[in-house]
Amino acid sequence: MIKIKRVYEAQDKSDGYRVLVDRLWPRGMKKTELSFDEWPKEICPSSELRKTFAHDPAKFSEFKEDYKKELKSEEAKKEIEFLAKLASKRNVTLLYAAHDEKINHAVVLKEVLDHKSKTRSKAT
Repeated sequence: MIKIKRVYEAQDKSDGYRVLVDRLWPRGMKKTELSFDEWPKEICPSSELRKTFAHDPAKFSEFKEDYKKELKSEEAKKEIEFLAKLASKRNVTLLYAAHDEKINHAVVLKEVLDHKSKTRSKAT
C-alpha cells in the first residue's frame, strides 16, 4: 500500500518504508528530526518544474502532466518499479513538505505508483 504524509507529521509504525520525495530538505526541520529510509531525487520534481508550478492551484494540471513526463526517465522508472514492487509487500509512505495536501507532487507520484502497482499485479 502506498500512502502520503507530510514530513511534519509524527512517524507511525504503519508508515512502513518511508521515502522523502522533496528535492530540497524540508524547511525548519533538523536532519535528526526526520526518519526516512530513502531520498531518491530522481523521482522528485526538477527545480525548474517546481519553480514554474510554485504551488499555484491554477497551474496544477499542467504541472501534473509535466511531472509525469519527468517520471518517464530511465532513472525514475527504476525507482518507481522498485517502490511499486516494495508496496506490494509492505506499506510505503511518501513524505513531502508542501502545505496543500491535495495539490502537490506527492499526490501525482502516488497516482503513478498506484497505477504501476495495478499493472504489475495484473501481469502476475
